[in-house]
Amino acid sequence: MSIKFYLKNVFFPMLAGILGIRKILKLVPVNHLIKDNGNWVSTGDDPAFVFQGKFYVGWNQINWSSNSEEYTPLKLYWNDGSGYSEVNSVIFSFISPTGAKQTSTLFIPPGVQELRLDPGEKETVFELSDFEFKKITKIHIVFQAMKKLLLQRGSNVGTIKKLIIKATYVIRKHGIRGFWSTIKNNADLTLTNVLENYQLWVAKNRISPQQKINIRHEIEMFTYKPLISVIMPVYNVEEIWLRKCIDSVIEQLYPYWELCISDDASSKEHIKRVLTEYQERDSRIKVSFREKNGHISESSNSAIEISDGEFIALLDHDDELASDALYQNVKILNENPSLDFIYSDEDKIGVDGERHSPYFKPDWSPDLILSQMYTCHLGVYRKSLVTKIGGFRQGYEGSQDFDLVLRLTELTNKIYHIPKILYHWRTIPESTASGASAKNYTHYAGIKALQDTLQRRNIKGTIEELDNYPNMYRIHYDVEREPLVSIIIPTKDMSSILDSCLESIFLKTTYLNFEIIIVDNGSTEQTTFDVFAKWKDQHPDKVSILTLDIPFNYSKLNNSAVEIARGELLLFLNNDIEVIDANWLEEMIGYASRGNTGAVGAKLLYPDKTIQHSGVIMGLGGVAGHAFRTALDTDPGYFGALMVNRNVSVVTAACLMIKKEIFSEVNGFEEDLSVAFNDVDFCLKVLEKGYYNITLNSIKLYHHESKTRGLENTTEKIKRFQSEIDYMHAHWPAYINYDPFYNVNLSLEGDCSYRIKNI
Repeated sequence: MSIKFYLKNVFFPMLAGILGIRKILKLVPVNHLIKDNGNWVSTGDDPAFVFQGKFYVGWNQINWSSNSEEYTPLKLYWNDGSGYSEVNSVIFSFISPTGAKQTSTLFIPPGVQELRLDPGEKETVFELSDFEFKKITKIHIVFQAMKKLLLQRGSNVGTIKKLIIKATYVIRKHGIRGFWSTIKNNADLTLTNVLENYQLWVAKNRISPQQKINIRHEIEMFTYKPLISVIMPVYNVEEIWLRKCIDSVIEQLYPYWELCISDDASSKEHIKRVLTEYQERDSRIKVSFREKNGHISESSNSAIEISDGEFIALLDHDDELASDALYQNVKILNENPSLDFIYSDEDKIGVDGERHSPYFKPDWSPDLILSQMYTCHLGVYRKSLVTKIGGFRQGYEGSQDFDLVLRLTELTNKIYHIPKILYHWRTIPESTASGASAKNYTHYAGIKALQDTLQRRNIKGTIEELDNYPNMYRIHYDVEREPLVSIIIPTKDMSSILDSCLESIFLKTTYLNFEIIIVDNGSTEQTTFDVFAKWKDQHPDKVSILTLDIPFNYSKLNNSAVEIARGELLLFLNNDIEVIDANWLEEMIGYASRGNTGAVGAKLLYPDKTIQHSGVIMGLGGVAGHAFRTALDTDPGYFGALMVNRNVSVVTAACLMIKKEIFSEVNGFEEDLSVAFNDVDFCLKVLEKGYYNITLNSIKLYHHESKTRGLENTTEKIKRFQSEIDYMHAHWPAYINYDPFYNVNLSLEGDCSYRIKNI
């Protein structure tokens, strides 16, 4: 690093941040923009300003004011000397109809020389002031995150104490780097160090007055208008939250509902007064005043007893429904009236009314539900099924809805996920939305519900509690038999890589009933043959060599090996895999042996202990891409996605286990896909047969990725790769456009998995 670069990109920005230096940057129009009567007018589809004035790289707080008749995205581009490109760009805010002053926080990378601002991509009229750039430090970001959390959860001793405990734990567990990563996430700062402002998403997706008119008209045209009973147990909630909760039901666009409230013998005077007031105001509101406190399960059952709806929807006494919540559910029921259980996405709402922490969920995932209560809010259930299973059970308070879902989904597979935010979960200190530690009993109630589930389903296994991650679990299934596993490893030369792989298998693996089929794809180096001989001599009953001296075709190599494999289970393994966890085979066998399980993958790490694989997302990067690639191994992932075992559409064949009979059922790997996407195609064929693929975060292996294959850097390779892309688009367009295990509201750009999609 030169002294000039250091001064410009490190020292002076750091000093400016300490001093809080402010700079006004003037907007200079450079394309499709004119000024008319004080307003900016966009005259084409590529309007652009450049910023004129000095700015500092690093963290900046940006202030400006704007106004327009519609939401117009503001996209920032930065030029580091290589020109402007979409790679170096981000939508960081909007010009909004509110006309308010706006603030955003973003990171300008070192080396940036120029900044460009694009206001939308169409003709429009708007007001936009010059921008103030205030240089800030990481300490400012920390306080910004703390302030935000206090606003969301309430400024009180309890909240502050929890934040201190959490900060202390993160620093001890993950160090300063992990603490900074957590702070960035809590401040809504993305992995690329720019503001990922959920408020922008909220604003863009807000229902307009005209849309409300259209929805009401659509409801009138519904042929099926079931009564929805909103079930709401109440106990000593603050009046302000109780009123907001009830008002959110009254404001539903779908009018065919009833609100069934059960007061669980509240001691606070205002409860009966408020409930009686609302009951007298709206005939659709029913109230049962219990004489004795029975806790949430009994209280919820009391509310169900006074309900008359065909479906019930669960609502906590301090939360809020989105105004279109019931409409969206009934809309789906008109398309598929046989559904028994519908769940949607959710977010949290602070005491200040600001929405945050959206949870964009996957479609129905039978393994994920055994790891965490991910369906949660809003849940809408067919009442007859809820009654059939006996409603809520005593003794499961805190996870009573988890227990309900586990039992109900044993009776039906008519389950649907609405990928829309329909529920706002209040974050106040006594609410579980403030963090599972706020109600630690919920964690143990969840364990009890899972234990009962395993017993009911006659499944032998153990439940692992995840340290410091309440309400998240892992099921470890017992390996009751010892099926033979055929481990298939294609290779060509690079003997040291293969030797390390085999050594890690034989030295670390505790499961012993396996065979290894090494598929030699035309090796020529004597050291490779020496490695073959070494391991075959040491384990003559376990190691065999299949020689296929043909042009590289991953699919054909593995298909040929399967023909001689003796195992009930197949494990496809790259030669650059290195075992970390000794129980890796037992864990994979436990899942792969289950009736509805298809392909089973594992968490794979680069040698620097960052994520190489924890499931594959369809559509990411164009066809398919790895989730969480390069994230830290210690990162819990999006709502625990890197901690729990979860269903995915695809797992990499670098480490993939499957029953041999399923492999045959889908006719193995597609040999027209010789290099790329053969595992993606294979997993989708398995998915189409009704099996569920799963990635196991409970086991880890190192993956020294692609050390034995070259880059796609020749004309022939590029042509072949393009043909494989074309094959995938021709055969799997539906999955490329919609991955059922990855929410449509999340990004498919580059490596930006599990970030809100740019609007």
